[in-house]
Amino acid sequence: MRRGSRIAALYKIEDSIRGADPDGRRAVRQDLSRPLVDAFFAWLSAQAARVSRNSDLGVAMTYMLKRQDGFRLFLDDGRVDIDSNLVENAIRSLAMNRRNALFAGHDEGGRSWACFASLIGTCKMNGVEPYAYLRDLFTRLAIGHLAKDIDALMPWAYAKQTIASQ
Repeated sequence: MRRGSRIAALYKIEDSIRGADPDGRRAVRQDLSRPLVDAFFAWLSAQAARVSRNSDLGVAMTYMLKRQDGFRLFLDDGRVDIDSNLVENAIRSLAMNRRNALFAGHDEGGRSWACFASLIGTCKMNGVEPYAYLRDLFTRLAIGHLAKDIDALMPWAYAKQTIASQ
């Protein structure tokens, strides 16, 4: 089997079971994915024995072999994904905002940037389009929205209002 096709075969299996219940995912992984993973680590062990442990490739192979238990976790637990791509994609904008906040100019600017980024992230988590939300928020504030009704301005409340008005 070609190098890249080993991983591609695992992802093809994952695509076929996406959305299935955890027990079903585990069963398919036991039948189809486990033999592929076992073969991969057998191959990797054989290759690592041929390469100097001090080379960059040897260090990478040793790293993977030492962490194979963590990699294999998805085989025995249907709730665990094969990778962390969903989580990484969810936090990517937060990480980018954190880096961008370094250029805020001073501490207060950084705090303001963090509040703004948090508000945008909360909009996205609640399925609210950030630009429309902010436009409505600033309009309501400009016409004198009462401070005691601040909860009505939160993104989750805006999402409920938007759904109710449709």
